[in-house]
Amino acid sequence: MRVLLVSWEYPPVVVGGLGRHVHALARALAAAGHEVVVLCRQPTGSDATTHPTVDETVDGVRVLRAAEDPIHLEFARDLVAWTLAMGHTLVRTALTRLGGWRPDVVHAHDWLVAHPATTLADVLGAPLVATIHATEAGRHSGWLPGPLNRAVHSVEWTLVHRADAVITCSRAMRGEVAQLFDADPPGGVHVVHNGIDTRGWRVRRDRAAAARARYAPGAGPLLAFVGRLEYEKGVQDLLAAMPRIRRAHPGTRLLVAGTGTQQGFLAEEVRRLRLRRAVTFTGHLPDRDLSALLVAADAVVLPSRYEPFGIVALEAAAAGATLVASSAGGLGELVVEGETGWSFPPGDVPALAAAVDRALSAPVASAAHARRARARLRTDFTWAGIAAETARVYAAAPRRGPADLPRPKIATGDLLAELSLRAIPGAPESP
Repeated sequence: MRVLLVSWEYPPVVVGGLGRHVHALARALAAAGHEVVVLCRQPTGSDATTHPTVDETVDGVRVLRAAEDPIHLEFARDLVAWTLAMGHTLVRTALTRLGGWRPDVVHAHDWLVAHPATTLADVLGAPLVATIHATEAGRHSGWLPGPLNRAVHSVEWTLVHRADAVITCSRAMRGEVAQLFDADPPGGVHVVHNGIDTRGWRVRRDRAAAARARYAPGAGPLLAFVGRLEYEKGVQDLLAAMPRIRRAHPGTRLLVAGTGTQQGFLAEEVRRLRLRRAVTFTGHLPDRDLSALLVAADAVVLPSRYEPFGIVALEAAAAGATLVASSAGGLGELVVEGETGWSFPPGDVPALAAAVDRALSAPVASAAHARRARARLRTDFTWAGIAAETARVYAAAPRRGPADLPRPKIATGDLLAELSLRAIPGAPESP
């Protein structure tokens, strides 16, 4: 099968988990015998003189990396205009570089490539499959507070309604997509989890010991958080829980690995809570250092308030780490209380502290949970299996062709309130 993957990030241009997902999926599809082309972009702020369009084959995958359009736009300031300009250069690059190659399916990854993916599917006569990795309403706790948020939501709505089949990374995300967009694509909405290659995540004891000595000298327990420093990741809740955790387990230290817009706020929270000697911000860590940190930690804590899936949980499980995670979204499908880790409701600071206490107080049980979590990776989260599932979605997706869609109506209030209500045990079903 000839597959055109369209993504706004692809290594070495990586913003979050989406880029790593597309990279691994592309390689797994190619390894399974499919002919894969990835259409992506050059780094933000570059131009055709510093970073020209590249057409190369890497790991069996043809990568078309389009140069940025030569107009002065900034991603953070001009998000919609920047996204439309990126879409323009992706379409131009595909139509001028693909030659006679025609895909059997076009696969769009998230709203930022909705326009180019839809255009190419229409022009090239291929079915359009869309993976929704997250939603704007979900990132804002069910709300669309401003014009930009509503604009992004409307693009998501359009992509889902135009797609011939939709993929989500968890059952929680499938429910979220159904709630937000009220769509019934002819090819259905499918749950295909993210995956992981476990090689490289287990490290020698001496490397783990060196990481611990570097970041957390002393005898106290070591906790680690890995992820973007954004409100939905819940780091503020973990910091709020640290005084309780340290009273129960004196000397506990926390390493926060990652970058994001909330870094200044979180640093101020550390000062306010008098945790400066207990909390260290490491910034972004390369995979080699990250794997050593995950192995060195007594527990990896993922306190997300919103989490479509949670690739970091897979990485921590691959490293053999004890997982303490909120039940938000896909994390609740990965980290099962008393089986593969310790869990707590998102945003519940006392419950978070209690879950960490359970993990640190029961090292034998925690080690057993970690072994079960790692064993599950070999059955449920291999990239070969995920590529096979994705290819089945491709093969079954019908080709509707171009469609004229109405402008979506933007609801007000909490768009996910009904979904949250249904998630409460014993809550009544909607009529």
